[in-house]
Amino acid sequence: MNIMLFHSTYGLRPAVRAAADRLRAAGHEVWTPDLFDGRTFETVEEGMAFKDETGKEELIRRAVLAAAPYSERGLVYAGFSLGAAIAQTLALGDKKARGLLLLHGTSDIAANASTDGLPVQLHVAEPDPFEPDDWLNAWYLQMGRAGADVEVHRYAGAGHLYTDPGLPDHDEEAAEATWRVALGFLDSL
Repeated sequence: MNIMLFHSTYGLRPAVRAAADRLRAAGHEVWTPDLFDGRTFETVEEGMAFKDETGKEELIRRAVLAAAPYSERGLVYAGFSLGAAIAQTLALGDKKARGLLLLHGTSDIAANASTDGLPVQLHVAEPDPFEPDDWLNAWYLQMGRAGADVEVHRYAGAGHLYTDPGLPDHDEEAAEATWRVALGFLDSL
């Protein structure tokens, strides 16, 4: 698979590069665009402030420019938290998208969003302060109405960005389970 992997609000951290290397070792071609122009952050608050200052439209523009050279190949869009929200936006707008792998995040879905059975897999902590149950239930229903084929995997007791070993949220057991399931998902596409 050709995978476009977007970073979280912390920026393009070593954990994102390690995830890309894990995917490459499994035989996938992976790109990790830096939507923050080299900036990384120590706290979610710093990253969110930069995201807000840059603006959602600008981040989407940067993501589209990063994906455009490869989209004809049929990309799997993937991302961590904020990057998952960006990946979702791009995947729902790309008729050639092969799949959507969401790690730790989702996004709003346009009322007119439509896909022809797009395979979607979401991995999220339970509970997750950024992805509360009522939000996830509504998101799941909206994705289904848009025509996506959605799987949701919840990890009890894990922190929001539990796959990043450099953050306090890290949960090794949940992270390894996530990668095992995600690699199976990618192999099925």
